[in-house]
Amino acid sequence: MNEEIKAREVRLISVDGEQVGIMDKWTALKKAEDCGLDLVEVAPGANPPVCRIMDYGKYMYEQRKKEKASKKRQHIYHVKEIKLRPKIEEHDYQFKAKHVKRFLEGGDKVKIRMSFQGRQMTHVEFGQDILKRLINELSEISVVEQEPKLEGRSMVVVLAPR
Repeated sequence: MNEEIKAREVRLISVDGEQVGIMDKWTALKKAEDCGLDLVEVAPGANPPVCRIMDYGKYMYEQRKKEKASKKRQHIYHVKEIKLRPKIEEHDYQFKAKHVKRFLEGGDKVKIRMSFQGRQMTHVEFGQDILKRLINELSEISVVEQEPKLEGRSMVVVLAPR
């Protein structure tokens, strides 16, 4: 901005957005001062660099406003984790399923981990059946982001809200 511009020649754009032409930096600065505004370098990578006559404070305000608006539109997903066992009782299963449903309705992703201990590793299909049952029950409000996959001594599935 203004005297901090390092290039000798610049391509000047007026307040209206019209291209004035290529001129030396000092002439462009003089024109900006005559308007009571700042000379701002908008495209430093161009040859010669593009500078525009504008109110720098207003320009920065608009940039911050645009940045804030774009952050509002973004949704941050949190990943909640629920741990299950293959020999889970029905009441415990319903309790965990209710938690998963609440997390999904709240807009969060859910990572469901089925842990196997000792000889349970020989019958991973029991755990897989429980995970498939849970996926089917929650299919109306969720989408499977990662299919059930065995990772070491646990099977993991990730559900995302619809």
